[in-house]
Amino acid sequence: MARLKSVAFLLVFLVPLQMPLAAWLGQRSGLPGLMAWFPLLFLFVLLPAADYLLGHDPANVPATGEAAVAKSSWFRALTLLALPVQLALLAWSAHWFVHAGYGIAGSAGWLLSQGLVGGILAINTAHELIHKDGRLEPWAGGVLLASVGYQGFKVEHLRGHHVHVSTPEDASSARFGQSLWHFLPRALVRNTASAWRLETERLRKLGRAPVSWRNELAWWTALWLGFAIAFALWLGPLGLAFFLLQGLFAAGSLEIINYIEHYGLERRKLPDGRYERTTHLHSWNSDYALSNLMLFQLQRHSDHHAFPKRRYAILRHQPQAPQFPGGYSAMFVLALCPPLWRRVIDPRVQAFRAAVSPATP
Repeated sequence: MARLKSVAFLLVFLVPLQMPLAAWLGQRSGLPGLMAWFPLLFLFVLLPAADYLLGHDPANVPATGEAAVAKSSWFRALTLLALPVQLALLAWSAHWFVHAGYGIAGSAGWLLSQGLVGGILAINTAHELIHKDGRLEPWAGGVLLASVGYQGFKVEHLRGHHVHVSTPEDASSARFGQSLWHFLPRALVRNTASAWRLETERLRKLGRAPVSWRNELAWWTALWLGFAIAFALWLGPLGLAFFLLQGLFAAGSLEIINYIEHYGLERRKLPDGRYERTTHLHSWNSDYALSNLMLFQLQRHSDHHAFPKRRYAILRHQPQAPQFPGGYSAMFVLALCPPLWRRVIDPRVQAFRAAVSPATP
């Protein structure tokens, strides 16, 4: 893999840097409440603009070099580094929030900013880690998810979403014409309930009681409660409110990404009642260079669903997959306005369906 691109994955850490930068800008400008919104400006205005300016990156690692890249300790270390960075940022951000004296608007900006940063640094990185073998990476992913209170994702994503993606059984796959605001609360509730159901089913198949120390979700929930108690004891009710709300916003940001990743794409039901195999046709992709670097190539999502354990650095661009007209950050903003989203994306869904239907069994 090109050395420059390998180093460029460090750009993901520009995301958590936006929080102390916002605090510094607030002090320098004398407008702390306004600058509390700066990370959102960076993520949803400056980043999409830079994406369009820098353009596309459709290049794949040569097949002969994939094994070496996959085994490189560099790419593994970058995702593991996200754990101490997330925990340190969360502690600093909570302390700053409690003592900054923000008004309502500033508080909202800071909490939303921290939630969106956590959605990228904690949940997106955890998404990479929980798919890996061994104990260390899945464990680090679990801690990251507990830090934003969405620990059920560790179970539901692996045993639910990857099984049922792009079918009506999957709460994280949006139907054609479904509004984000209809999808979002249902996804948060259904996926949380699904995680507990799946873990209960796993334990019962092993002959174990669902309420026991063997319940994985019980352990991760205990860790989340430990975080919550620590913030409450350290910073009082405001610290607890910070921890709970940043987690809610981080989880919400994840489900918005889920909404755009599979919107309107469907796996067909076969005559035997099963669904067709998941392929590159069932995820929206984007090959914009900058946002891919800052998201550990999450936007090469079709290849991830085809090869879930494949490390982010060797995920392949699939030109036959449905392609967004921008990076995920731009599509995130578009999804917040359902009429605009449908005007831009629905014709692309219809055109894609028409193009692939003759070749789709």
